[in-house]
Amino acid sequence: MIRMILTDLDHTLLRQDGTISVNTLDVLKECRSKGILFAIATARYWIGAERYIDLLKPDYEITTDGTLIHSAGGCLYSCEFSEDDTELIVRSILEMVPGTEITVAHGKDVYWNSLHIAESEKLHKAIYNDYSKPLGIRANKIVAELPDEAVARKISEDVGCRLQCYRGERWYSFLPQGSGKTAAIAELTKISGNAIDDIVAFGDDSNDVEMLKLCGKGIAVANAVPEAVAAADGMTLSNDEDGVAHWLKENCL
Repeated sequence: MIRMILTDLDHTLLRQDGTISVNTLDVLKECRSKGILFAIATARYWIGAERYIDLLKPDYEITTDGTLIHSAGGCLYSCEFSEDDTELIVRSILEMVPGTEITVAHGKDVYWNSLHIAESEKLHKAIYNDYSKPLGIRANKIVAELPDEAVARKISEDVGCRLQCYRGERWYSFLPQGSGKTAAIAELTKISGNAIDDIVAFGDDSNDVEMLKLCGKGIAVANAVPEAVAAADGMTLSNDEDGVAHWLKENCL
């Protein structure tokens, strides 16, 4: 029995233009009226997902590539680097690619050395920092724009942390060992009291693969990358065709 819906946002629940259809909102509302919990699991920082959180009002929010879980405004789980490792990664990035843009997440706060923060759709609430002084924080996630994956992989190997790449982007995420969406889902089962087998998960990208394998049912949208499709138990329509809502209508309502 499905007791929880867990979905990625970008290219999965969200349409390509970043909107959520009325149809999808209505289907989710009907599922929740039947007692099914609803959670998101996104690579986005919390502030980057905030407007969708306000719209969807999920029971749980897994954000920042699985390093944070929030519910009703409170933090339930946080996987972090040490202060020393946070500083080491930032310095390593700047030494290899001087002047590159870096974002550092610490809970709901995000630091960024960009002069165009106010113009950013996702990160207009970020805090400017030029990283000239140590941050003195335990980061959940550090992201940098790098010339290629080889540079990113060398940094992650030198520091000893996880590396996450995203399709079609030159932004690379550095994450604490033991972090990720599956680690957060394991914590979520303890928090919510629901078994892994009672969760249906929806995703599209390589960072959704383990989530799709782990949950009781893993469903890939039709626009998913081949790795996600191969990992899934089934497929639904694309994000632009309200694939998540379509599957829920067919299987939960």
